[in-house]
Amino acid sequence: MLYIYRFLINLIFILSPIIVIYRLLIKKESLMRVREKFCLFSEKRRNGKLLWFHGASVGELQSIVPLLEKFEKDTSIKQILVTSNTLSSSTILKKYKFKKTIHQFFPIDTNFLSKNFLNYWKPNTALFIDSEIWPNMIFNLKSRGIKIILLNGRITKKTFNKWRTFKIFSKEIFGKFDLCISSSKESKGYLKKLGVKAVKFFGNLKYSQSENKNTRMGKNLEKFFFSRKIWCASSTHKNEELLCGLVHKELKKKFKNLLTIIIPRHINRARLIKEELINLNLNVHIHEPKRKIDKLTDIYIVNTYGSTKSFYKICKNVFLGGSIINHGGQNPLEAARYGCNILHGNNVSNFKEIYNFLKQKKIATRTNNKKEIINSLEKFFTKNKSSFKIQKKLNSIGKKILKTTHKEILSNI
Repeated sequence: MLYIYRFLINLIFILSPIIVIYRLLIKKESLMRVREKFCLFSEKRRNGKLLWFHGASVGELQSIVPLLEKFEKDTSIKQILVTSNTLSSSTILKKYKFKKTIHQFFPIDTNFLSKNFLNYWKPNTALFIDSEIWPNMIFNLKSRGIKIILLNGRITKKTFNKWRTFKIFSKEIFGKFDLCISSSKESKGYLKKLGVKAVKFFGNLKYSQSENKNTRMGKNLEKFFFSRKIWCASSTHKNEELLCGLVHKELKKKFKNLLTIIIPRHINRARLIKEELINLNLNVHIHEPKRKIDKLTDIYIVNTYGSTKSFYKICKNVFLGGSIINHGGQNPLEAARYGCNILHGNNVSNFKEIYNFLKQKKIATRTNNKKEIINSLEKFFTKNKSSFKIQKKLNSIGKKILKTTHKEILSNI
């Protein structure tokens, strides 16, 4: 099976110039940095102990920021390398004042490039986040005696069944992990069945939060938002923005000064979303802090990464996207930390345990269609109630999970 994988990944490598050109055209790659995916690095390896974290995209990188803050203070670690696959994720680390942490893009997982990557960076420990499993890299790490940890490991039933199709191959890969710290009890069970020798569960690392709590927004912008009745649709995907536009039109019949804030999961879609909503005869403004906002604006589209906290701080009613479509949902914890009432659709399998916890605390509400979203928002607007009580609880849970996870990693590196 490894030979079949290597054949397929080599085929992708051969086709990569075409793929890269296409991704550059749709602005999903950086012209200056795409070469990192071919092991032509833009940063240098420092002398001393190097800790390497790899996560697919934005969510994975945000989940490890609290850990990075702790390891930044550790004098025994001279450099922290963070890799990811997407352009959007590369912007996340820029807003933090890290001194030892650098970002590079993960290489295409051919046997040749993975060896080049390890020859250059020589990590002391490799930590893969969530469900990032790259066979060639894992095999080459193990052959060099480098410790491999799966951090906040997440295996869904669907993913588990796929891996079980290749039972011998999956056991060979998962058996190479020295430690897996799972994100849920369900994932812990699946990881054990897949052949991981040491699996521990302390809670989902996404409960923890960064020490950086900068949520400042321009005074004029805040003044505009506070003058309106607002709700936010966050981490939305295709078709969910249209639904939000239809919800807005209905709610505006009752709440004349209504403003809907949309934060799409992929900000490169902002212009397309604007066109779609203009077709509903809605006035749409794309986020530009210095640009004057029309008083008649219906929809405010946020097209920047890393500013979600600022909007959660002023908007206490949030619909979490990726849940109406069959995507598996998005992480609701950040919205919950800011005392927001959370609405979501049926498809939240990626964060099932978290949503169950928030539902028990009467913070998260499942809505199946447009009518239920409208009814829930009307109720929230009328009561004007937010769930601030949960903030203290989440903070306590997050600190405990972070402390235990950090301690466990320290004992294994």
